[in-house]
Amino acid sequence: MDDITLILLGAGSASRFALPPKKQWLWTGDKPLWLKVADDFQKLYEFKETIIVSSKDDMNCMSNFTEYTLVEGGASRQASLTNALKHVKTPFVLVSDIARCCLDKEMIERVILAKKNRSCVVPTLKVVDTLYLECSPIDREQTKIIQTPQLSCTQTLKSALNSEVEFTDDSSAVASMGGKIIFVEGSVKAHKLTTVEDLLKMSCLKRPSQRALTGFGIDIHPFEDGKQMVLCGINIDSPFGFKAHSDGDVAIHALIDALLGAGGLGDIGEFYPDTSSAYKGADSMELLLDTVKRLKDLGYIIGNVDLAIIAQTPRLLGYKKAMRFKLAKLLNLTPNLVNIKATTAEKLGWIGRKEGVAVEAVATLYYYDWTLQ
Repeated sequence: MDDITLILLGAGSASRFALPPKKQWLWTGDKPLWLKVADDFQKLYEFKETIIVSSKDDMNCMSNFTEYTLVEGGASRQASLTNALKHVKTPFVLVSDIARCCLDKEMIERVILAKKNRSCVVPTLKVVDTLYLECSPIDREQTKIIQTPQLSCTQTLKSALNSEVEFTDDSSAVASMGGKIIFVEGSVKAHKLTTVEDLLKMSCLKRPSQRALTGFGIDIHPFEDGKQMVLCGINIDSPFGFKAHSDGDVAIHALIDALLGAGGLGDIGEFYPDTSSAYKGADSMELLLDTVKRLKDLGYIIGNVDLAIIAQTPRLLGYKKAMRFKLAKLLNLTPNLVNIKATTAEKLGWIGRKEGVAVEAVATLYYYDWTLQ
């Protein structure tokens, strides 16, 4: 399919989808929904290029999963599609929504085989129920339910979208400028995932994998005189704190790295860079809360965490319980799922010389199991 580019739209906020993850990040087996849909399309046809449109934050995470072209979406479907079309070099483009996640090969074949210049091919379903427009019945034989994917002549679609009018789909835009709309038979399999109830109609989705995902984090900070020391969100009685761009909570920094590592999302510097003025003096607890929200949005559940603090000074035995309970609250876990260990360096090396502290952290994640809802 050297003449067709595939565009998958998934930049919406999914505000009507009342589950913790964004619907793009529901897991099916070991794949997030957006990746499953892209891979399933690619198995059906070898498109010249596959473009996935998403939010900026999601793009950063998606880049760790795939080499598909990622494009930042806009404030509307039309703006998102316009952004994606800037990258299309083929004469035809097939556009679908990630939320329409169960593919029907025969329907997609019908769409592709019907392609013509200066046109838009649209799969449709017949309306079987009685319809009213306000208080008057209308002839259902004259109506159609419009689905995706829709295949358009690229240049025609680009021109059609260059309008002040907001269109809800590609065919509406093409029709507005006199383009030919070609209707083909749609498929009841191509149901759009909009609400939680729609999950019952998605036979193609598997239960999320039950595997545990483990991440490791480590951070080191030297001491700085006259600064408040904070570890695991707890103020420590000490004449010095940590030299750092933020508040220097070395334990939380290691924990964030472990959590991000378990999700395959990179490291703390990619999300909260110490070169950014936005994080100058930042409260590390706020960074941890943001990380927890990010993981929740991406369909992860935190299982447990374990931290080892290596410090010759200060002595931390009296703070361990408070640290455990503080982290448990931040992570929304019961305290038994948060473990804190503290040890010295036996007077060896820079830690032994009381120049700073190192922390190692391990975290376990699981996929959110939407089948239990």
